[in-house]
Amino acid sequence: MLDERKKELLKEIVENYVKTVKPVGSKSLCKKLKCSSATIRNEMAVLENMGYIEKNHISSGRIPSELGYRYYVENLMKPKDLTGEDMLKLQTIFSNKELQVSDAVAKCMEIISDLTNYTSIVLGKNSNDNLLQQINIITLDSNKVVAIVCTDKGIVENKQFILPSNSNVAEIVRTSEMINKMLVGTPINKVAEKLEFEIKPIIAQQIKNYETVYNIFYDAFNDFLMHNTNIHVSGRVNLLKEPEYDNTEDIKRIASKLEDESFREMVNSIDGNEELQIYIGEETNFDDNVTVIKRKYKSNGEEGTIAIIGPKRMEYERVVSLLNYMVDKIEGK
Repeated sequence: MLDERKKELLKEIVENYVKTVKPVGSKSLCKKLKCSSATIRNEMAVLENMGYIEKNHISSGRIPSELGYRYYVENLMKPKDLTGEDMLKLQTIFSNKELQVSDAVAKCMEIISDLTNYTSIVLGKNSNDNLLQQINIITLDSNKVVAIVCTDKGIVENKQFILPSNSNVAEIVRTSEMINKMLVGTPINKVAEKLEFEIKPIIAQQIKNYETVYNIFYDAFNDFLMHNTNIHVSGRVNLLKEPEYDNTEDIKRIASKLEDESFREMVNSIDGNEELQIYIGEETNFDDNVTVIKRKYKSNGEEGTIAIIGPKRMEYERVVSLLNYMVDKIEGK
């Protein structure tokens, strides 16, 4: 637990660092906190020992740690009132009644990306869009098979697998027949869950190497979801403009991640939790120096998730307010 002075000090350090991108020294906070530089240094030392702030290697000032950011967003942050200009830009989109919900959401997220200079994501999902129609196993040779997933909307996705030497293709085919019998008509995004709780217990009793067989079908359905989810990304290069990526190696690293499979994996790992969620640094499973803020929306039978990716040194209050305002407008609140 932090006392009120430490809370105020941590809040000032986070908000100053977000605004200036410069480590915060004790002297700069004396007037604001109405105490001496020595007192602030002592309190900083305590916060540092507790893991909420850390020293910057090129300065005697302090910057927030991941734990500090986490404490800030959960205990100290207050959503920021949007400016009239911000609201007007978003309201212009929602006032266009000819736009479908998905198009309005995509356009609004493009605006938010421009307003914040962060990367925005729209992850469209509708559990009723694609139902499992059939999964087939095609044998290529003694150690290779192809799993073909078909949906009621006519989407077909295939994935090739190299089998371990102890695999029995007949058991894989038998499992596919079981899936077709039990799971046809299931929304694709629910198949993995049913596979785990309905199919896996059965094959565990009947098949010796059931984990290998189970993983083939789990990977096939997961691959389908990864390649057929409606993803709209805006401002992908915005993240590269942040001061955190101020050298060639850092720019190359994050640029590569934004373009490769890890980005898609990160997007698809964003869950469907109704509440606004904030993932900081390591929690993103994408890059230790970014934050992902996301929220789910529902409107007229359509649903999806909107998210913002920025540096850990993000304008948390503003991004939270923008996403909440947008979802309220989408849902007609």
